[in-house]
Amino acid sequence: MSLRIGTRDSKLAIWQAETVARELANIGIRTEIIALKSQGDLDLKTPLHLMGGTGLFTKVLDDVLIAEKIDIAVHSLKDYPTVPPQGITIAAVLEREEYQDILVHKGNTDFLKSPSATIATGSIRRRAQWLHKYPQHQLTNLRGNVITRLEKLHNNDWQGAVFAKAGLKRLNLIPENHIELNWMIPAPAQGVVGITCRENDTQTRDILQKINHLDSWETSVIERKFLNTLEGGCSAPIGALAIKTTDGYSFKGGIFSIDGRKASVIEKFFAFEEPQLIGAKAAQEILIRDGAEIMKEIREKA
Repeated sequence: MSLRIGTRDSKLAIWQAETVARELANIGIRTEIIALKSQGDLDLKTPLHLMGGTGLFTKVLDDVLIAEKIDIAVHSLKDYPTVPPQGITIAAVLEREEYQDILVHKGNTDFLKSPSATIATGSIRRRAQWLHKYPQHQLTNLRGNVITRLEKLHNNDWQGAVFAKAGLKRLNLIPENHIELNWMIPAPAQGVVGITCRENDTQTRDILQKINHLDSWETSVIERKFLNTLEGGCSAPIGALAIKTTDGYSFKGGIFSIDGRKASVIEKFFAFEEPQLIGAKAAQEILIRDGAEIMKEIREKA
């Protein structure tokens, strides 16, 4: 059997598709990779949260999947809507890479103690959390693929830029001048490669189950259900991280106002139960506090 794999055409997206292809080859499945450009790849100037956010990088693959021009699509799961389009299902995920955000700098981090600094990021989540910790700093928009963003950092007088560690690692591009932002809550399912197929394609679904990484699947479900229950899209200033242990799941999640002034964060251990329920419970605790007020403010400014 052979499967046509749909992917975006960036180097990172191709790396992800090729990794899926290798996993499938290991179980005897031949593949063909078909690369496409998304709306988010074509417009590199508009901030992500002003472009509609949810589905920005994924709709083109959903469309060709439904049209049966490909058999499966490979995504950075953090970019994929928490509710797939009708007729599509997330059938498997690969083992999670590093989930951390990192700050790439120019060899000097004294600016972290200074009220004056310019940090680049295209993520409203990273922007909000940075401003929450460093309210006096300036944030500037940064768009493009990983290589383009590194080049822009080099060519501008910014002090640093925030990246997902997994993306840089996959391309062997982690520079020496970086620090891990252990205080920054990652995007739900950051570092996870997700694979979708048509819901009624039971043969392909069964094949993909053979390469599904169960622990990464469960923690991704928790984090994405947290996001979904808060009614936040992929570009909302919401972070979530679930880690499976021998006894259950440790969870940290938060929602931040766009200007970083307000935050509601939960850090809690959950015993084993349905991952969907854990994500929903964590979100409901946030909403009962002041999370609902922050979400209302975000929607009003959207």
